Amino acid sequence: MKLVSAWLRIPFWQRVAGGFVLGALAGWVLGPAAEVWFGPLGELYVTLIKMIAVPLVFFAVISAIGSLHGQKSVVALGGRTFLWFIITAALAVCVGLGVGTVMQPGTGGLSLAMDSAYTPRDVPSVAKVLMDVVPSNVFYALSGIGTRINAAGETVLAAGRGSILPVIFFAGLVGFAMVKLGDKVGEARRLTGQMSEIMIQVTRFVLEMTPLGTFGLIAGLVGSYGFEKLLPLGNFVLALYVACALHIVVVYSGLLLAHGLNPIKFFRGAAPGMQVAFVASSSFAAMPAAIRSITANLGVNKDYASFAVPLGASIKMDGCGAIYPALCAVFIAQYTGVPLTPEQYVVVLIASVLGSFGTAGVPGTAVVMATVVLSAANLPLETIGYLYAIDRVLDMMRTMTNVTGQMVVPVIVAKETGLLDRQVYDAPVRPGVGVD
Repeated sequence: MKLVSAWLRIPFWQRVAGGFVLGALAGWVLGPAAEVWFGPLGELYVTLIKMIAVPLVFFAVISAIGSLHGQKSVVALGGRTFLWFIITAALAVCVGLGVGTVMQPGTGGLSLAMDSAYTPRDVPSVAKVLMDVVPSNVFYALSGIGTRINAAGETVLAAGRGSILPVIFFAGLVGFAMVKLGDKVGEARRLTGQMSEIMIQVTRFVLEMTPLGTFGLIAGLVGSYGFEKLLPLGNFVLALYVACALHIVVVYSGLLLAHGLNPIKFFRGAAPGMQVAFVASSSFAAMPAAIRSITANLGVNKDYASFAVPLGASIKMDGCGAIYPALCAVFIAQYTGVPLTPEQYVVVLIASVLGSFGTAGVPGTAVVMATVVLSAANLPLETIGYLYAIDRVLDMMRTMTNVTGQMVVPVIVAKETGLLDRQVYDAPVRPGVGVD
């Protein structure tokens, strides 16, 4: 027990950083064998996170909407949150276009071969995306079951193909129903709140696995990739990381300063969620840590956070849906030697902002978003296949940018609406996430 207590006394970010460094060393030393030996640790961690994501969101959204009615208008809060999603997405596209223009990752006489594992992605229509938000079977939505088209052209059920948007939709309906029924469902409201607390405690247990999961994920990544896949497209990797870093440090910090909030305090409090996002490359995997970060460390109202963060994890994609497609467009224009026209820049901006909200809930978001934007700008789609080989490395930074934005917006809206506890925001960060 003393060993466990000593381990838990180490700040959470230091434990995760230690797992990252040791994992990188193990991957470098063992090479491809690291994926065999340590990859399952990372897979187990991601599976645990996915295990808790749906019940956590389901009970949290019901409880949040049921509680918010006495404080603020849910519709007004949702509208303000969505507006900031749009503003930050537009700024992210501008950052991606600017960095691509300055750094020119598509120049230099590259000779690229398309990755053999790449398959073109079908872009769903806007109508289909909107229709899929409404679940035809609630239990399928809760269990992560969606549909796919088989070889015979038939629509069949497929595990792991579901989106969390239908879960949020149904949970929202239940929450509004509780508000409408008032005291008639007081016991149900209390039970839902208790279930939400139980899931938060389960989340705390699972998050303690983050350092071990980080070790496994990074060891497998470094061991399987090496450097041979990164060298031909090193400029693009560098450009994406620079663009995402600028968006996080400059744009988000500027928005926080404009609202009278200390950016350093924000990043210290948000660090656990950002770390999980980077190593797991999944907004849903980072969602529990993100909720805990902005509530326990940054003072955002728990009910509002339980509504805004899951919504952001579903539709708020500054890295995957804004910066990456914009940078892809510039890269492909430079690689093919056909410069973008002013009209194409505008098309890229509009398509990235609007498309990110429509396709964020489908698998392979970044590739789908790039397809949407390139199609709108009349750029060759097959060039995405050149970038597919390094997608996992790109996805780490893209996802961290996504999740940082999913935490920044609730903090900003909470400050604007009086749902931010400044004493908690300005206080020193606790050593762990949810280890109360």
